Amino acid sequence: MNTAMRRFRIIGAVALMCVPMQGALAQTATSRLVTAAKSFLSSLDAQQRARVLFSFDDDKQRVRWSNFPNRIFQRAGLSLGELNARQRSAAMAVVAAALSRKGYEKILQIMEADEVLKASERNNPMFGKDLYFVSILGTPSLKDPWMLQFGGHHLALNVTVVGERGILTPTLTGAQPALYVVNGVTVRPLGRENDKAFALLNALDATQREQAILKYRVADLVLGPGQDGKTIQPEGLKASSMSAPQRALLLDLISEWTGIVHDSAAVARMQQIRTGLDDTWFAWSGPTTAAEGKNGTAYYRVQGPKLVIEYAPQGQRGGDASMHIHTMYRDPTNDYGRGLATK
Repeated sequence: MNTAMRRFRIIGAVALMCVPMQGALAQTATSRLVTAAKSFLSSLDAQQRARVLFSFDDDKQRVRWSNFPNRIFQRAGLSLGELNARQRSAAMAVVAAALSRKGYEKILQIMEADEVLKASERNNPMFGKDLYFVSILGTPSLKDPWMLQFGGHHLALNVTVVGERGILTPTLTGAQPALYVVNGVTVRPLGRENDKAFALLNALDATQREQAILKYRVADLVLGPGQDGKTIQPEGLKASSMSAPQRALLLDLISEWTGIVHDSAAVARMQQIRTGLDDTWFAWSGPTTAAEGKNGTAYYRVQGPKLVIEYAPQGQRGGDASMHIHTMYRDPTNDYGRGLATK
């Protein structure tokens, strides 16, 4: 592991340790996040704060996220590479406070994958952990709406907070390489998303599989970056036609996205999804097998009244599609917390 990677893992671990320490003081999830955000802002000088802060109703900034690296898609805010060690640690503490432990670890793995990609491309300056950006829309508050954005290549987190309510959509998580080795340990940032989907597919009987598997090939995200407000017709197998064990597998798969955000928001989100589970669909396109411990190359989608999840291996430009994954998570009724902010 190179020095930059080792330093970032240490910073990430320090940021994560801040969360239980604050929790011991019986703070709510929102108060922990607000405290971390204010601490980060106080670490910046006036010019840096002016660059990281946006109005909550800045629609141009709200939609300024992408899967592309920064050289192709210019982000606003402050990049981690522009921060000193103390500021960088404070920025990652904000991200850690917004997410669950599992979610934060996933984000670190996605970012580390980009560092691996950078090294594999002869230290290509287009990639790497320095090129992940943080921005804040509105003023961090215990009651008024505000928003945290964090992202870069293969990552876009949009966390809207209104009091003790919050939503983490739209969110893009991806990885390239989607499997790599660090210190002898194999890392698959989106491995559970792959394995749980295959577990559900393999639990279906022949009739259910015929319904779930689409008759045409889907090769990329349908509701990815730049597709806000677009709608698609549900397809595949409806959860109302699944057995109780199959429905449990579907919920477990969905939890890989809903569980990225901090636990209290994740619990509320899953309750929403359970309420609409009968009207939730599972659709599959592509190969139905994958080697154990490897990612498959099939697209799949989970779509319900308040949910769209897409998983899309990227094989269109050649190369191993199992090593380049894009996923998308949306709530078509509440992306960017619009429903929360207007209540």
